Amino acid sequence: MKTPLLGMLAVAMALPAGVAAAQDKTLIGIVSIAATEANNVRYISGATAAAKELGWEVSVIDAAGSADQANAAIQNFVQRGAGAVVDMVFPYSSIGAGLAAAKDAGVPVVTWGGGLGGSVAATNGSGAPLAQPVIDRLVADLGGKGSVLALTYRTGEVCRNREALFDEILAKHPDIKVTKNEVRIPGYFQDGAEYANAWLASHPAGDENLAIWGCWDDPAIGAIGSLRQQGRDDVKVYGVNGNAQAIENIRNGHMDATAWEDSYTEGYQMVKLLVDIKAGAGSWTPKAVEVPAVLVTKETVEQFVKDHPEALGK
Repeated sequence: MKTPLLGMLAVAMALPAGVAAAQDKTLIGIVSIAATEANNVRYISGATAAAKELGWEVSVIDAAGSADQANAAIQNFVQRGAGAVVDMVFPYSSIGAGLAAAKDAGVPVVTWGGGLGGSVAATNGSGAPLAQPVIDRLVADLGGKGSVLALTYRTGEVCRNREALFDEILAKHPDIKVTKNEVRIPGYFQDGAEYANAWLASHPAGDENLAIWGCWDDPAIGAIGSLRQQGRDDVKVYGVNGNAQAIENIRNGHMDATAWEDSYTEGYQMVKLLVDIKAGAGSWTPKAVEVPAVLVTKETVEQFVKDHPEALGK
């Protein structure tokens, strides 16, 4: 259920002053596009671990896919005296009001997948580089011809950039026909399943090579539910981010590939970088601090799990 941001802010403002100022710790405000989504959870966990080591406090607001709520959340953190704000995948161009408030107050803002621009101090988790190995694999597996259902999401910078790269690569393969549907946040599992059902009805088994691509894992996992329900094992499935469900689906033969994003490390490193950003103040040069993705396929998944048991939450 979506929680209205005003309600959350009212609760925050109603807290006793002593709670907000407990031990006078630096507050790091995190604004998430979907705080319960697996990759968001891993990033927040890494950021929280780093903050704890630094003796800082973390507060998270779930903007539930709304740029308006993200702007309001950043402004709220500024009013609460936050030492820094982490924007999770809202493009910098969508959070102008929040960035302006933070800049006026001297509060640095960093982004996860939101890109560099405006007054953003640093970014990581950029969408296109993480998606490229999966898109390349999809094209190779289809042999350059067939049909693809692309499940997209344009509010977040990460998926927007991944879709742009998808379009660029697929434009070089005109024999691959693409159908696009944009999913919602919240609602991406259900949307993935429903769009897959509709697409499958017009793409019967045996006619051509078929694939479904999600700009992140969860919509593709929703589509897998429809494939299994209809007994369709002729459709290849690809995601990006490498969440635990995706890895298990690859192990079980229901998904063909994903790119594992080490979002825990991304969150951890970004918060640690805030020490330098805050110390540098006016002399800081904005930069990207990317963590490379790992392509996971049916052929490599078991070795990947041995190398990265944390990807399954172990």
